[in-house]
Amino acid sequence: MPLAFAGDDATKALLDLAEENLRALEWFSGYLNLCPRFVSGEDVEALTRECGVTEEEAYRLLMASACGLDIAGDPWARKMAERYFRPGVHRLDAAACRADPYYASVRLPQARQGEWTLGYKRIEAYEAFVSADMLLLPDGREVPQAGFFNEPFEAPVVTQNGREWMTVTPSELSTVTADIQAVSGKVAVFGLGLGYYAFMAARKPEVTRVTVIERDPSVIALFREHILPAFENAEKVSVVEEDAYEYAAHMGGQGYDYAYVDIWHDVLDGVEMYLKMKRLEALSPGTRFLYWIETSMLCWLRGMALMEIAEKKDGPMIEAIGPVKGFEDLKRALSQEGLRRLAPRIPLEVTRRD
Repeated sequence: MPLAFAGDDATKALLDLAEENLRALEWFSGYLNLCPRFVSGEDVEALTRECGVTEEEAYRLLMASACGLDIAGDPWARKMAERYFRPGVHRLDAAACRADPYYASVRLPQARQGEWTLGYKRIEAYEAFVSADMLLLPDGREVPQAGFFNEPFEAPVVTQNGREWMTVTPSELSTVTADIQAVSGKVAVFGLGLGYYAFMAARKPEVTRVTVIERDPSVIALFREHILPAFENAEKVSVVEEDAYEYAAHMGGQGYDYAYVDIWHDVLDGVEMYLKMKRLEALSPGTRFLYWIETSMLCWLRGMALMEIAEKKDGPMIEAIGPVKGFEDLKRALSQEGLRRLAPRIPLEVTRRD
């Protein structure tokens, strides 16, 4: 074991927090994937009336209880609800989503091309959904983000064989906002979906060109026929049919100022693709790369490293980190920026653990 200090108090506290973060992720993921409509408007109204709490707080308490936390009888459960559900569950404004420029400009037909389908999906009032990328707090907590509306909402969606690739919901809007604000000049966008990122980037006067790289001709055909004509800056946008990695391997001389990468569904299928693309960044030294849900990707990698430390065995993360002189060195290596720098050297086998 290369970390001689792995058993000291500071490292133990870090491992304890990692276990707490993982447990919170399991609670949120279980609720969102298995029973997102469990909390009803009637339940929320009853709790607000009986306990005098806000609608948002009532929803948090009900969701935590649905995840198995005995808030009334267990002090530890109350502590976990305070530490994770309070900063992690929010009532959101459906009207703000409807006011989004893309939502207001692009009206999708019910259309199909090959495996791909355009349309709308209904989010019921009080149905939970992912609302943002992972929230990192100064004390090391990694807080999943869930939201709900108190009214129904019709969300634009594109699916492949019934599997959602993109929806215009708070999650999509909030997880791309900073990366839209960052770009200027000539921008490459890897992954098409509904074209939301391309639409928003092209609206910026300081963005001169947006080139979308997409490998599936069916989704490209849907986009060109039904979505691109509604873009107010359509002349800035072009689509190249090519595999993302093949394009990234030869784009270095094309003068891109930024590249935005969104070619995965979520963290589970995305970490390996993220690491592969990080290896190709060096071929385009003049391009700044941005990644969808990178915060969650790096949290996942940190969790893998801490798991190897807890198990007291070498693994791909420890191999990539290499020798460290002490706990502060380890903390720097496992910080967001440390992991971002480390990513091109992390073996892909880290994503294939049992």
